[in-house]
Amino acid sequence: MAEKETEKRGLRLGDLALLIVLGVVGVLVAFWVLSFVAGIIWWFVKMAILVAVVGGVLYLLVGRRRR
Repeated sequence: MAEKETEKRGLRLGDLALLIVLGVVGVLVAFWVLSFVAGIIWWFVKMAILVAVVGGVLYLLVGRRRR
């Protein structure tokens, strides 16, 4: 049996380009998902603040009428 010569080769140019593209796309998708989730959370926070402010104003108005 003849021994096969094994060469130690690094990444080919196509493999390297594919890894770079996948890395960039992965980072963009991650930022999009995180911004989407943060946007939803921020919307709930704004709604809670709005409900608290409206409730506080109504409480003050109704409380003054009863006195």
